[in-house]
Amino acid sequence: MMQVRSLILKMKVSGFLAVLALLAFQPAAGQGVPKLPCADADKACALRATKRHAVGKIAAWQAALSVPAGERIGPASPQLVEYINLDNILNGYPERPRAATLDAGLLADVKGAIADLPPEIWNLFSERLVGLYFVEGLGGTGYTDYVFDSSSKPVAAFVVFDAAILARQSANGWATWKENTPFKSAAGYKLDARIAADNADNRKNAIQYILLHELGHVLSVGADIHPPWNISPRDVVRGAKYPFFELSWTIDRKADQYRSLFDATFPQRANTVYYFGAKLSAADMVPAYVRLGNTNFPSLYAATRPGDDFAESFASYVHVVLMRRPWQITISRDGEVGYVFQACWGEVRCAKKQKILEQLLKRAS
Repeated sequence: MMQVRSLILKMKVSGFLAVLALLAFQPAAGQGVPKLPCADADKACALRATKRHAVGKIAAWQAALSVPAGERIGPASPQLVEYINLDNILNGYPERPRAATLDAGLLADVKGAIADLPPEIWNLFSERLVGLYFVEGLGGTGYTDYVFDSSSKPVAAFVVFDAAILARQSANGWATWKENTPFKSAAGYKLDARIAADNADNRKNAIQYILLHELGHVLSVGADIHPPWNISPRDVVRGAKYPFFELSWTIDRKADQYRSLFDATFPQRANTVYYFGAKLSAADMVPAYVRLGNTNFPSLYAATRPGDDFAESFASYVHVVLMRRPWQITISRDGEVGYVFQACWGEVRCAKKQKILEQLLKRAS
């Protein structure tokens, strides 16, 4: 099963404990990797196991859904840890996650990141989000996957974070690291990302932006925003309408790939890979961002695939427009600024995407 993986409200303690007690799967923080029903390289077994696994079925999450969305948080249960390990086997990831032990400081920052979001945001997730759960050794910062109803239709999603990765990030440090991963390092070249003011450059705000991206994936569940991420491009139903997707993407069924509408004038896009081995040179930084500015993608990460296009757009829009936070990429060479890329909201190039986001968030202008 394909999943969405990103590399790298006031909640009372009583509410936190209540949701853990209500969950069908009891958490086991600090335990090791559970005994798995499939061998490490047995992808066929992992596929069968994930397809029938309880955590992928909405019936297993009814207790969690009975409490407020902001209280569905805690260490991953043994069953959820098992599912993530099976999914890692299926997708060829070597990591074998285990349940996290959440220290008080990290939990406070997670709660603070949630509490600081615009209140209306959480109204969007009362039925779609079954919870935020934490592991260690995930193989990425965040992970979102579908939960299906009895007819195998995706109706909700869970989000899993790597607590160890979140524990060591500041907002601008994390964003700068992330935005450098598509480019090979070279002397004299520097890319800085800024998503927080100097006095707000902390772990809580790093967690908040990462959370917004994953919530963007959750918001897409059942919303006809883009094709489901658990099917191949060639299997997308012909004639299906995805208004957000159609602003930037097309389907090459023969090649079984999604292609952007801008590929002819944005050649760097095809070689933009985050986290898993840079394919672009440092000299590509300015050309990539200049050409990105001629598209309707709000960030370079948004240009990598349809699901991340929407998740990045949602995160950036909430962060910049609703929360009035900075978002900027600055590229320098030998100490001289060569290019500055800003958020596109309010600009003509992103106007159609902004309109869809406003409608989704019930903030149409």
